[in-house]
Amino acid sequence: MADKEDQKQAPVTIKKYANRRLYNTATSSYVTLDHLCQMVKEGTDFVVYDAKTGDDITRSVLTQIIVEEESKGQNLLPIPFLRQLISFYGDNMQWLVPRYLEYSMQSFTKNQEKMRDYFQTAFGGMFPFGTLEEMGKQNIAMFERAMRMFAPFPPGEAPKPDSPAAEYKRGADDKFSELQKRLDELQGQLEKLTPKKGD
Repeated sequence: MADKEDQKQAPVTIKKYANRRLYNTATSSYVTLDHLCQMVKEGTDFVVYDAKTGDDITRSVLTQIIVEEESKGQNLLPIPFLRQLISFYGDNMQWLVPRYLEYSMQSFTKNQEKMRDYFQTAFGGMFPFGTLEEMGKQNIAMFERAMRMFAPFPPGEAPKPDSPAAEYKRGADDKFSELQKRLDELQGQLEKLTPKKGD
């Protein structure tokens, strides 16, 4: 019984061959990136292996799907975001970026139904920036609590002033301050757009 449940939960295996063809072992058929894109949207988990080497290439294939969608005009990734993302490669804060992006997307996904309702009410002439702002504050607070688990220093302890750890912490603080500044600027822009009572 447990084995059957495990089988249901096991991700579908996709094999990629040298000719770039993708083979779905669950359906015994060749598929395209569009098929895999649809599987993602349907919530079907899958892993992609290089048929020759056996290497897990799921990340690169998912990245290919994003590139394909962006080339079709489905632009979800703003140019400034892409530039910032590229700038983090090789940075000492690189380890934090995947966790931050993953957490942000999880929070967005959890709130997407509420956000759909909020956007629908915009057609009634009132866009609820205030409510979205509160959701944003809650998400940031939750993220900060979550990131404490990844902090390199226990609460109440600080590295010695001249140690490499202190230098690393200063760099992390600077990056966080820059991120906080950008969030404050965005919040200010939203407040300007928020209709005031009595207007």
